[in-house]
Amino acid sequence: MIRLMLVDDHAVVREGYRRLLERRPDLRIEGEASTAAEAIQLYRELSPDVAIVDIALPDMGGIELIRRLIQRDAGARVLAFSMHRDPLFAGQALRAGALGYVTKSSPPDVLIQAVYRVAARNRVLSPDIAPEMALQLLDGDENPVQGLTPREFEVLRMLLDGRGAEEIGAALHISPKTAQNCHYQIKAKLGVKSDIELVKLAIKLRLVEG
Repeated sequence: MIRLMLVDDHAVVREGYRRLLERRPDLRIEGEASTAAEAIQLYRELSPDVAIVDIALPDMGGIELIRRLIQRDAGARVLAFSMHRDPLFAGQALRAGALGYVTKSSPPDVLIQAVYRVAARNRVLSPDIAPEMALQLLDGDENPVQGLTPREFEVLRMLLDGRGAEEIGAALHISPKTAQNCHYQIKAKLGVKSDIELVKLAIKLRLVEG
């Protein structure tokens, strides 16, 4: 029996893949969380075999959650499940410690097989994203955002969402000053001097819509 934890802020979505996964007699949903904070507490209580984590969570974000789960339990098996098909998001999730990344546009069987592979501690990418990631590696294309740490990437996403240092600090349980310092580091790594340039770069890299 493979014990699962689902983390997604949309109850209807969770219900959908709960039903899909529980059709398999050897898969059991042990618990569900709608925020990263809930997920951390639930993981501590349940120690599931596999945590299926949505990237877009309302508090600290799924990539930061993955990082914290791995920090708490080096053996944690995490499968990122996301609407984002950009390899950048997959790369950040894997860098944070996820063993797999599956897009929500994938056929149901892809998610099921990914759960089994992650449970066996194997890496997996959904077929709709794997070729593009491979091509990026072969071509040597370097997206500057790939140089950000998982935490910096989450802070960048929060900044682009209009959150200030106080709100980011509260979400990540860090001081506003640390959040502000992270903001400066992000701009330095991306080679931009202002928040306007940061937004323009994000639009160019398709992190936000123009």
